Amino acid sequence: MSGTDGFFTGMRIAATGLSAERERMDVIAENLANARTTRTPEGGPYRRKVVLFEPLLTELEGEERTLGVKASRVDVDSATDFERVLDPGHPDAGPDGIVLYPNVNTVMEMADLITAMRAYEANLTAQENFTRMAERALDLLR
Repeated sequence: MSGTDGFFTGMRIAATGLSAERERMDVIAENLANARTTRTPEGGPYRRKVVLFEPLLTELEGEERTLGVKASRVDVDSATDFERVLDPGHPDAGPDGIVLYPNVNTVMEMADLITAMRAYEANLTAQENFTRMAERALDLLR
């Protein structure tokens, strides 16, 4: 691999990280927006969603190399139970007066959002550094 290939590979890796973290932030925002949604078109309360990442791999010179990361899919968190609250006056309360609220923990979502933002910022900084390096290399050639 030449230096130029490595340079552009680094830019591509940072770009894939930006894209994946943006998808993660969008899903977290959706979770936060629906944290108290007790009725959905599918029936029942909103279920928390999670983004699954996977590496982007390529075969190069007989070995597998990572070319970044991608948000491979968005899954529904069906392992976590809904929050059960006694509120007989709520329009979505069952016969026992229990209302099922989404399985969204807003504190955990905010912590995940901060983590995603930091990862996004790190990838953006890497991308900006690659750009500055390219500009510097062009300046040296003048």
